Amino acid sequence: MAETAVKQRNVSIALACRTFDVSETCYRYRPKLKDENEVIADLLTGLTDVRKTWGFGLCFLHLRNVKGYRWNHKRVYRVYCQLELNLRIKPRKRLKRDKPDALAVPDAPNVTWSMDFMADRLGDGRAFRLLNVLDDFNCEGLGIEVDFSLPAERVIHSLNRIIEWRGKPRMIRVDNGPEYISEKLKEWAGRQGIKIQHIQLGQPQQNAYVERYNRTVRHEWLDQCIIASIKEAQHQATQWLWTYNNDRPNMRIGGITPVMKLNMAG
Repeated sequence: MAETAVKQRNVSIALACRTFDVSETCYRYRPKLKDENEVIADLLTGLTDVRKTWGFGLCFLHLRNVKGYRWNHKRVYRVYCQLELNLRIKPRKRLKRDKPDALAVPDAPNVTWSMDFMADRLGDGRAFRLLNVLDDFNCEGLGIEVDFSLPAERVIHSLNRIIEWRGKPRMIRVDNGPEYISEKLKEWAGRQGIKIQHIQLGQPQQNAYVERYNRTVRHEWLDQCIIASIKEAQHQATQWLWTYNNDRPNMRIGGITPVMKLNMAG
């Protein structure tokens, strides 16, 4: 009421405050958090422009755990809603299914890797395949191999390249695709001292870690781009993999990035 009197009646601030029994200190107060809220808004806007598939949870965890800002989640969410960023993504309705038994989480890197194939198409309609390799300990993407065909020889070559810098796993969990049941892969694993564990037929939940990872690959990369060539696909895969490992918080490992969890493990 005092502000209205000053603006519309052109009375002095002192007179308006005395009339409505308001202290001048209260009248002149401006929240100090306003400037910080503008910083939060700028960060959220920039982040959601770059990471169009991230919802509030990933954005908040990225600001808090990756960038180190200590703002309360309620405050960040209030700014998030004021910017109407909560209206960007309409989640699909999903059928309720029985929850499968949780997979055991390894207690160290290179205990168990998961491996699986995906398929997609180039802009001209040609189909290509992707081989995804994941460390179950910290959900780290160890490699994405892209080509029109990925036979057992290419699978072995890709695994050898990962082992050169990461070391050998004790076990690799795979499904029953032809590349995984080939004698060449079995012989290679025997020479390396690596166990190949096949899931049961028709039970993809037994390879749930990499299946969830595949969904992230599709939702946050493949569905966002029209890819012109295999070379471009491999380049984008390398860039996306770096972002996934170093910049994207992961809910399964406590809202930190895979590289952060690897560093915490020593």
